[in-house]
Formats: sequence, C-alpha cells, structure tokens
Amino acid sequence: MALLALFPFIIVLAALAQVFGQTEQGLQAVSVFLENVPPSVASTLEDPIASVLSARTGNLLWVGALIGLWTTASFIETIREVLRRAYGTPFGRPFYEYRIFSIGLIILSVALALLAFGLQFALTGVEQFIYGVVPALEDYRIFIVFSRIVPALGIYTGFYLVFWSLTPRQYRSRRFPKWPGALLVTIWWLGTTALMPVVLANLISYDLTYGSLAGVMLALIFFYIIGYGVVVGAHLNAALAEPAESELKKAAEQAEQEITIEEP
Repeated sequence: MALLALFPFIIVLAALAQVFGQTEQGLQAVSVFLENVPPSVASTLEDPIASVLSARTGNLLWVGALIGLWTTASFIETIREVLRRAYGTPFGRPFYEYRIFSIGLIILSVALALLAFGLQFALTGVEQFIYGVVPALEDYRIFIVFSRIVPALGIYTGFYLVFWSLTPRQYRSRRFPKWPGALLVTIWWLGTTALMPVVLANLISYDLTYGSLAGVMLALIFFYIIGYGVVVGAHLNAALAEPAESELKKAAEQAEQEITIEEP
C-alpha cells in the first residue's frame, strides 16, 4: 500500500508545490526522501519518479493530483485502521468524513514539507555566510552534524503527527503518550536504511532469483519492514494507554463498594 501510494503522493506534492511557487523545494523533497532509503531502493525508484514528474504538466498534472489524493488517502486510512485495531476501538463516523480528513492531512503534510525545505534552504545560506565570515568554523563542520539530525527529526515529527491525528479521539489527550511509537518507528526506519544494504551484501544476489524485478522486490521488502514498524509502534502506544493492573483492581473494588443490594 505504501509503494502504491508513493507515486500519487509525489504527483500531489509536485502540483501543490507549483501552486505555492516552490517547485524546486518539491523536487528537493523527493531527493531527501530518496536519500533516506537504502541505495538499492533509491536506484529503483529514482528513474520512475523522474519520469512521472516530467510526463505530467498542466491539466494532466492536476488530474493526476486529484487521483493521487484519493489513493494516498487510502494509505492514510490503512494506518487509521491499524491504530483502531491496536486500541480496540470501532469506527464511529461515516466513511466520507474520515476520507475528507485524510485528504486534509495530506495537503497539510505537503505544506509542512515545503515549509521545512524552505527553511533548510535558508539554513544552507546561513551556513555559507558563517563559513565565509569565520572560515575557522569550517574545520568543525557543525552544520554537517546538524544536517544529519534534521532528517531524523523530520521522520519523528511526521510519525508523531500521524499517530496523534489518527489515534482514536478518546486516546488523543496527553495522558496517553504518542512519542514512544513515533520514536520507535524513527529508529526502526533509520536502522532498516542502515542495515538493509549490509544484510543484502552478505546474502545471495536477488538478481539470480527475481531478475529485472529485483529492485522492485527490494522496494517492497523495505516498505513491508517499515510498515511492520508502524504496526509495532501503534501497538506500543496502545499498550501504554492501558491502565495498570493495580489501577484496574482498584477501580473494580471501588465499583463493588458503590453497588448497593436492595432487599426484595
């Protein structure tokens, strides 16, 4: 589902970036995404993404964006269903309300992504200015360290907002933490990106098994592992939201004391 929604989301990103006059930031967002997946996955997706973006212009871009909103919203609804199952909470609203909310969440996500990459562009300018004024700082390259932290913060913030906005309403308050699941998924993502090339380098080449589809299979495996991490993160948050056994026992004793038995 993630791979199915990836290309429609990129089309939506390109269309909205064009509206905001931030086409370059939209392309940079795609580049940063490809930098945060294993090289084998990035090489598989890079050319198809470039073809999709170059082939869609004008009205065709907007038709693709509308279809992309629906497809990407289906992916958001999949995550919502994962969270509902984790918390054991049924759906309580009409289907179209959830779908409209998902589309709004996608548009907000694109706007925040464009804003983030605009700030990153400004940060690059500040970096060049500081190194120009104080060349001695270039030996320490403090901004390189910071630039490596930024993608991790972006992943964490994105998943935190997803967990917060899609978690059932009764579990959305501060009493029920969302950060553990978001942190787990962030570490899961970065760990998968770092370890997957190492693991593949020590296994039998996928080319011998899948031929020309080896890259596609690796992309599917990567998104499957990340999706599994999202499920684990959702269940972690749901487990932390459950009251402790002592609290349950105390509540049960209190309920028993409040029960009065009337004489017949």
